Amino acid sequence: MFTGIIEDVGKIIDFADSAIRVETNLDGIKIGDSVAVNGVCLTATKISNNLIDFDYSPTTSKLTNISCLQKNSSVNLERALQLNSRLGGHIVYGHIDTTTAVADIKKAGNFYFIKFKINEKMKNYIVDKGFIAVDGISLTVSECGNTDFSVTMIPETFNKTIFKTRKINDIVNIELDILAKYVEKMLNNKNKETDISLQMLKENGFI
Repeated sequence: MFTGIIEDVGKIIDFADSAIRVETNLDGIKIGDSVAVNGVCLTATKISNNLIDFDYSPTTSKLTNISCLQKNSSVNLERALQLNSRLGGHIVYGHIDTTTAVADIKKAGNFYFIKFKINEKMKNYIVDKGFIAVDGISLTVSECGNTDFSVTMIPETFNKTIFKTRKINDIVNIELDILAKYVEKMLNNKNKETDISLQMLKENGFI
């Protein structure tokens, strides 16, 4: 489990069909630990000084932007959440739901307004002021339309993540808010009696 607060921007040192080697300044990582790489939960398989190896499955390659990486690519990194840590972002599992493309990047004053395309898998789960993780970054949806959604990044987030090098049409990983998916499942469950209603969800802060 992660928070979506990026701790380091690492660099791909080596890239194979099913493994990557990442250079990072993060410490305290042991073999078997989970690390979010561009939001993808991967397991450390080998550690040598500041180099960490990760394996990834064909499914991970298909569902994420891992396949877009190459040698010297930059990646967002976050160590797994500890139980005594503050939850600074939102609950992120590192299970990517889909990918999408960057549609626009604009700067206004010190802030960055970034727009992403919405595909069929995303459209039911994105709402104004809702949570979303993009390349592992915990973000709040600032605007949501039928074909795209936007977020606003502060300079700290933009400059200390891979978004400082992102371009229009780059492919990004998307993890949707897990609470939205649970709520949808409960509301669509026609086979069991439930006391859940839209009014109850509003009263308890879900919507």
